[in-house]
Amino acid sequence: MTKLIFRGTGDAMGVPRVYCECAVCEEARQSGRNRRFRSSAQLDIPGAGTVWIDCGPDFGKQLEAAKLRTIDVMLITHAHFDHIGGLPEYADACRWLKKRGTVYAPSEVIQEISARFPWLGNQIDFRSFDEPITLGDWKAASWRVNHGKNGYAYAFRFDHRSSGYRWAYCSDSIGLTEEQQKPLAGLDLLVLGTSFYREPFPYETRSVYDVTEAVGLTEKWGCKRTLLTHLSHDIDLEVAYPMPEGMQYAETGMAIAIG
Repeated sequence: MTKLIFRGTGDAMGVPRVYCECAVCEEARQSGRNRRFRSSAQLDIPGAGTVWIDCGPDFGKQLEAAKLRTIDVMLITHAHFDHIGGLPEYADACRWLKKRGTVYAPSEVIQEISARFPWLGNQIDFRSFDEPITLGDWKAASWRVNHGKNGYAYAFRFDHRSSGYRWAYCSDSIGLTEEQQKPLAGLDLLVLGTSFYREPFPYETRSVYDVTEAVGLTEKWGCKRTLLTHLSHDIDLEVAYPMPEGMQYAETGMAIAIG
């Protein structure tokens, strides 16, 4: 059985914001339930080891929380800083441990990463994720999705070859075309990014769906369970928000068995 663990559930700025004294940020500083590192996930997959999704600037703290010193494979959704800012730290860990890292990402994402951090190839092998790959008993595929004013990202779908379990990780998206929505239909589990419960800003200025939009979309897609990530300080885990059965916020450290 594969284990999925949420190591980060925050948006690009994380929670608490260093400059903010709102109720959510203050709670995060005190009890810590709302404390959120930048979005990432850990997969413990038999036959593939520890697989990590995205490598933001909190990567080192997340590894410490996981009681890990290294990982086996990394998947990158897109080249925004909150998803790749930890790659220099990962490369340094590989250097000290005298091992090469393995990162899968779509080719255009690899090109962006290499342009920003050209030395990473000294310690990390970057492999194309344009075509499906195999991770243990999972077939993993990527596809390009709209990311609103922030351009594009990629989502990942995982299909278990034995049980038929299907799930997807789509942390940064909005305004998906009908074609981009197709891999999200009929999932056993969807991990979806929603920074606000109801985002108040003009649609053309936004970069991810909000929770109210996610409710309608997951009903349309027929998802059995939805866990929401990429949460801003608009979301207070101490508050009971109106959501349908089968939908909930992911919390830091949450672990579930899949497959």
